[in-house]
Amino acid sequence: MMKKILTSLIVPSIFLAAVFYSCSGDDVYEEAPLSKDEYPNITAAFGTNINLSSLENYANQVKPAYITKDNTAGNPITDKGATLGRILFYDKNLSKDNTISCSSCHKQELAFGDNAVASIGVNGTTGRHSMRLVNARFSNETKFFWDERASTLEAQTVFPIQDHVEMGFSGTNGDGSLSDLIAKLQNIKYYQEMFTFVYGDAVVTQTRIQNALAQFIRSIQSFDSKYDAGRALSANDQQPFANFTAQENQGKNLFLAPPVFDGSGNRTGGGLGCAACHAAPEFDINPTSRNNGIIGKISGTGIDITNTRAPSLRNVTNSNGLENGRLMHTGGFTTLQQVIGHYATISIAAGNTNLDPRLTPNGVGQKLNVTAQETDAVIAFLKTLSGSDVYTNKKWSNPFK
Repeated sequence: MMKKILTSLIVPSIFLAAVFYSCSGDDVYEEAPLSKDEYPNITAAFGTNINLSSLENYANQVKPAYITKDNTAGNPITDKGATLGRILFYDKNLSKDNTISCSSCHKQELAFGDNAVASIGVNGTTGRHSMRLVNARFSNETKFFWDERASTLEAQTVFPIQDHVEMGFSGTNGDGSLSDLIAKLQNIKYYQEMFTFVYGDAVVTQTRIQNALAQFIRSIQSFDSKYDAGRALSANDQQPFANFTAQENQGKNLFLAPPVFDGSGNRTGGGLGCAACHAAPEFDINPTSRNNGIIGKISGTGIDITNTRAPSLRNVTNSNGLENGRLMHTGGFTTLQQVIGHYATISIAAGNTNLDPRLTPNGVGQKLNVTAQETDAVIAFLKTLSGSDVYTNKKWSNPFK
């Protein structure tokens, strides 16, 4: 552990006695107990929403023992880093005209998803429906965006910022560049204090922004669902859950069990095979998944077969059982019944050269022949995957309010 005493004046009116320790290629800062007025601009900007003397718990949140997937890699969550990430996530200063933040398209009340078909940016509508971010950390898939164009979450965080339509620091079409955003943030007093608090100096860099945003996003977790209560009391997912209704247990079985097909792709027995791509208990998307049969980019427009990722199915509905905004990468569906209906009968559309083979048994589109009772049972099970804390917990809320 590398240590040194900081004795110089870092930010006007801020004197710190501190040590450093190395973390993921950047220094995270540890300081002596804070005096009342040590960070006056943070206090002025956020009041009691950000308390640097008593940080929210991001780094040591409890997760169930059966949750084993984790794509954190070399950027572990820290309370300090995630606190900075929270501010950046909600700050409209990250857009060129100060009107859009990450939270504009990823709303806490929707499990950090959106209810618009295509989210609104500084220069129009974005290219896709915004993906829910809850439990983004808990997957084998390390790539992000529907088309997986970002190799890591850290890389993903600046793509929207550098997009002309979304946040407008693209360096093209008359936009400023990411360097201009960094200079903009460098001149904001609460960032001078916050970067000093986290990193030991006030220097804003792309890497520090990316790491902090990724730490905050990975901290957004939800394991207080009815499913989790049942799974905690069971040896595995295949057992009936004691706290489930008969319908919910039927839906679980249908979700987990693979279907049995005849030569024409008709389901003749078994379950619906949902878990082949969305495995319990994380319910994330399988990293090898391909196109799901929907080839549009935004609902009703274009041919695009590059969608191969999906958010976790956890919190696909809210604690009241209502869908969290629109569904699928096109935002074209509004109900789980529509989603199940889509997978029930897969049509191999002309031009779709990337259709997932799990949807085409024997080379033809699957026909699950799902009954109304089975549809209701699967929906009942999917609703058990939603908790309540993620929608109201202060540590994931807007610190500017």
